[in-house]
Amino acid sequence: MRRVIIAGVGMTQFGKQTGRGVRDMSLEAADLALRSAGMDTDSVERVYYGNAIAGTVTQQVMIRGQVAFRNHPLGALPLINVENACASGGSAFLLAIEAVASGSIDCALAVGAEQMSHPDRSRAFNALRGSTDIEDIGEVEPGSMSANSILMDYYAEVARSYLDTYGAEPADFARVAVKNRDHAALNPLAYLRTPQTVEEVLGGRMIVPPLTLAMCSPVTDGAAAIIVCSEEEARRRGIPLVAVRACRNASGAKGRPVFDSAQGAFEAAGFGAADCDVIELHDAAAPAELLQYQEIGLCGEGQGFELLRSGATALGGAHPVNVSGGLLSRGHPLGATGCAQLHEIVTQLRGEAGARQVENARIAMAVNGGGWLDGAYALAIVTILERLD
Repeated sequence: MRRVIIAGVGMTQFGKQTGRGVRDMSLEAADLALRSAGMDTDSVERVYYGNAIAGTVTQQVMIRGQVAFRNHPLGALPLINVENACASGGSAFLLAIEAVASGSIDCALAVGAEQMSHPDRSRAFNALRGSTDIEDIGEVEPGSMSANSILMDYYAEVARSYLDTYGAEPADFARVAVKNRDHAALNPLAYLRTPQTVEEVLGGRMIVPPLTLAMCSPVTDGAAAIIVCSEEEARRRGIPLVAVRACRNASGAKGRPVFDSAQGAFEAAGFGAADCDVIELHDAAAPAELLQYQEIGLCGEGQGFELLRSGATALGGAHPVNVSGGLLSRGHPLGATGCAQLHEIVTQLRGEAGARQVENARIAMAVNGGGWLDGAYALAIVTILERLD
């Protein structure tokens, strides 16, 4: 298998952009990635397009990528659509690097895009019901209006269990939101950038106890794109070498997809979480970040809130996590999230992150979760990257 290099990355502004559409966002992200790589469309041989809920939100049930790039040169390329819930973008990236690593092609583009905002606010929330087993929860009744994401019901169960089991307090969930908002304030592409206090988070609107609004990822629109190529192609073009050391996925069949995918990635890369200079975790709700600290081995079981309180996971700490702002503040446009996480860690490894730059970042990892089954993500994808000297 050949070594794969991330040649370029591109990302739109994240936020509520009702009516903009995935086509416009996808084109912007792809063009930015091409510019970042110093490539034109003739260099790309295949496109993998990640999107989760366009079938419900905009009723574009099929050929989503072909429609997005219909009037762009990329639309003439072989294109594969990928749906894997919130890990659709990460899954598109996984397929892209596997194609290049196998020698089938030399260069591929992975795009993740999502338009969640719509004049009918219930469409996104109804679509999110499809991220779990519909036979378990039942179909949406005609004319019914969903006001919240069903995933927040699951995260609230996780949160209550965490508090009862480990002795943390709701303020620890608020501290996650505050930390990630502080990071987002330094990220011009993040959606929510106004700093907040623990008291403000705790006093916010209750979504599902004990989760308040700021402890839950917001409805967001956006797109991100990643260009990958062979090491030979990257060296020929003089592209900075950010290498994919590992990318592993695991299902939730055993109830621990983050742990399983992380262990597979660590074994393949020869690095552990403690070796990583910067980490992006899937904080779709605040308690998820604390649990993932222990699942990837940054701390022992139940010690995530203590690690957070120590400042180790803040910018400037020993293990900075979600310096992009994370899903809580950068935003969580489902199909785009996996690629957005990769955009952040590549930007960090290239030393191009500006005020939020982690000094001398050389190794980075991202955890992208998707869906929900049996008390855990339906799947998780863990990627480890290394900047080569």
